[in-house]
Amino acid sequence: MLTVTNAADLRRRVATWRDAGERVGLVPTMGALHEGHLALVRCCRELARRCVVSVFVNPTQFNRADDLERYPRTPERDAGLLAAEGADLLFLPSVDEIYPPGDATRVDVAGPAEGLEGAFRRGHFRGVATVVTRLFTLVRPDLAVFGDKDAQQLAVVRRMTADLHLGVEIVGHPTVREADGLALSSRNALLDDEARQRSLVLYRALSAAGDAIAAGERDADVLRRRMAEVLAGEPAAQVEYAEVVDADGFQPLAHLPESGTVVLPVAAWVGGVRLIDNFRIELQSPLTYDPETTRHAPTAAGRDRGASA
Repeated sequence: MLTVTNAADLRRRVATWRDAGERVGLVPTMGALHEGHLALVRCCRELARRCVVSVFVNPTQFNRADDLERYPRTPERDAGLLAAEGADLLFLPSVDEIYPPGDATRVDVAGPAEGLEGAFRRGHFRGVATVVTRLFTLVRPDLAVFGDKDAQQLAVVRRMTADLHLGVEIVGHPTVREADGLALSSRNALLDDEARQRSLVLYRALSAAGDAIAAGERDADVLRRRMAEVLAGEPAAQVEYAEVVDADGFQPLAHLPESGTVVLPVAAWVGGVRLIDNFRIELQSPLTYDPETTRHAPTAAGRDRGASA
């Protein structure tokens, strides 16, 4: 695996692959890699001849300086994991490489970026859209793989990619979970043992709503109340939201549609760590839903092909 830290070297290497007619995939990450990230790398390698992984803790998507400072950074460990997974290139840029002196351009996305994470983390999606656009411009990938755990981010990236005609296929990969249901996240490393156990309340809340849907419930307010009841049973959880939204626009729903995709996103602080999770639910007509499919997502198989520009 080759590691590069500057845009010029990155462009040169990718250009040789492109000149050879090889399909290039990108997995953007902020590092502190775990099995969820590695599942994205494996997915990328299945779909493209070459796999580029970026590790960059993007300062513009943090709305709190202390959160940025605490975010775990393990570049040497990350490089070892990526090499073992067969990634072709690790892009490990500095902040100045992504945001050069005099930088004055940002990318704003409306629609799916406006609520939930967009409301609680002002400027977050502006930072996400900006860094993803710059990575797409630098790598010019044929496809990019993102995890479903950050479902709203995935919706924002899809909207931006289509609106700006960036020509990148956006691939969503199912959330990877621990055996007890906890969604894998780099932030989990910040949880002590007690907080980690208490954080399972997010999964229990989602499972309760999923069970209600499996039993035939289609009133979104009933599902919101069901999640809120479970979350309220954990005093250590400071809940920010528990919602029912459509998968594309991330707008709140009054009633589940007969068919299509809905997302149940939740966010809460546990043990001083902010955690997010969601269930992505595919509904068919006649209305059906298998909660086990959502709860126990595969690590490498079963991917959701997103809209591409």
